[in-house]
Amino acid sequence: MNSVESLKWRYAVKKFDENKSLSTSQIDTIKEAFNLTATSYGLQPLKLLVIKNKTIQKELVAHSWNQPQILQASHLLVICIPKEYTTKEVESYFNLVKEVRDSPDAVINPFKKFLTGEIGKKTQEELLVWNKNQAYIALGNLLTVCALEKIDSCPMEGFSPEKYDEILKLKEHNLTSTLVLPIGFRANDDYMKDLKKVRKNIHDVVIEFN
Repeated sequence: MNSVESLKWRYAVKKFDENKSLSTSQIDTIKEAFNLTATSYGLQPLKLLVIKNKTIQKELVAHSWNQPQILQASHLLVICIPKEYTTKEVESYFNLVKEVRDSPDAVINPFKKFLTGEIGKKTQEELLVWNKNQAYIALGNLLTVCALEKIDSCPMEGFSPEKYDEILKLKEHNLTSTLVLPIGFRANDDYMKDLKKVRKNIHDVVIEFN
């Protein structure tokens, strides 16, 4: 399928086939896609949890509005952001830029100074909102890649971040859960599987300036 046909094929799965599991290669593709996601200034203020542990998945169901896909899915992805974000992250980013590109300080420092100032003047609340926006970019990218790879998914906001953070011990890693994405393969008896996709007419959602 081409990209448009793949996106038409995709839908928010309501029932996964519990007997099918994603391959190591497919999970590697997901991880690479996450790492290649566009983020503001390239700072990557995100972490991805890849959970394939039925005990943990089962425990999380009750804190996910009892949505059964959490347990049914082959893997459960949880996109996280830092609870506290500081200019140390900017320092780490530019150290990586220097390592990868061998960029001289004269080239790096002006942008580094600018970005350090931008991060430094924001409150933690503002930074949480900013980083959460990056998580949504990552989610959109993962949904598209999953569709292209014929991996089923179901994006979720309906869960308790506080309980996820507690169960997954995210506080120890300065992280908080932001978005959840069960992935796997649709069940043959998923009632949504063969329903037509409902979308507005292109002319209702696109405004062209020629």
